[in-house]
Amino acid sequence: MNAAGWTSGVLLALALATGTVSDVPRANPPVMRNGYRVLAVDFHVHGFPSSWATLAPWDLVLEARRQGLDAIVVAGHNNVWTGKLGRWFSRLAGGPTVLAGEEIVSPRYHMIAAGIDRGVEWNQPAASAIAEVHRQGGIAIAAHPTAAFWPAWDEAAVRMLDGTEVLQPISYLPGRASYEVQEFYERAKVAAIGDSDYHGLGPMGLCRTRVLARDNSENAILEAVRAGRTSAERGPGPDTSAAAALSRACALLGLSIALIWKPKRPPEEVRWVR
Repeated sequence: MNAAGWTSGVLLALALATGTVSDVPRANPPVMRNGYRVLAVDFHVHGFPSSWATLAPWDLVLEARRQGLDAIVVAGHNNVWTGKLGRWFSRLAGGPTVLAGEEIVSPRYHMIAAGIDRGVEWNQPAASAIAEVHRQGGIAIAAHPTAAFWPAWDEAAVRMLDGTEVLQPISYLPGRASYEVQEFYERAKVAAIGDSDYHGLGPMGLCRTRVLARDNSENAILEAVRAGRTSAERGPGPDTSAAAALSRACALLGLSIALIWKPKRPPEEVRWVR
């Protein structure tokens, strides 16, 4: 290996070292407003091995703390066991509040059921699914309700909703999706929810919900959503510390050298033929 190869290796090692040093949980001191605690919550998080996700339920707990979230809803696609496992680990480790939930995935609609312990059947109308969620003491949130899903959200279902996603990663994409979820929110007139729909790509809490709750317990969060004490907002963005900037610069430079540098090929072996 020549000087360019060594330089690339050293820069990449430096990037790993500085990235590790800068990768600390975001500061998240308790904030009070009008007698309520202000909580940062992501109601739409998925865990491995279900739901096409990359992080295990216990890793979701650690990532939520790293992103400065006070609470998350671990919502498996048509299952609640990943949420219950994440809740168990968080209680054991003293992590953020974890609500067990389910993303009810139907061809006609998607719905976040938060604060439940038993799965809700997906092959039923939205209104009857919401009724089952409410019987378990949970809340029902319309997940990314773009126009393609509107036929399933009849007046009976909309009246029963507790919240709807108004800010979501699809809000960053070109097209009408961002306008459509906003339009549905104006129609539903329920709690505004911001979620990351986290599967392991992009930061958890990219979009999040500010919840004014009496405390950070599961019951207090559910009550606040029912009362509409929420607002949807974008997350804090990437780390801008000097160590993080140095890590990114070293990684970029190291990879650039590795891609541009072309080692000299050794001379081909000369074989004598008799």
